Amino acid sequence: MGKTVRAKYSKGVIKPLEKVDIEEGKEITVTIIEFPMPMKKANSLELTSGGWKGLVNADELKKNIYAGRLISTRPEVKL
Repeated sequence: MGKTVRAKYSKGVIKPLEKVDIEEGKEITVTIIEFPMPMKKANSLELTSGGWKGLVNADELKKNIYAGRLISTRPEVKL
């Protein structure tokens, strides 16, 4: 039987963060998978700011966006 539980590693000891129903002294196998720390919602934007710096010329991008808006792809209306 297998079960996945969250645990915390501190000072050389792995401590389960939830109740584990295992008899005392029983030998078990532990698989360790590291998960990245969850980002705080309020901080997410701050943590990603500057990620595109140097990759995109913002002024050129704005110029291209506004120029693209002037191009009409609709056929001319004939009355």
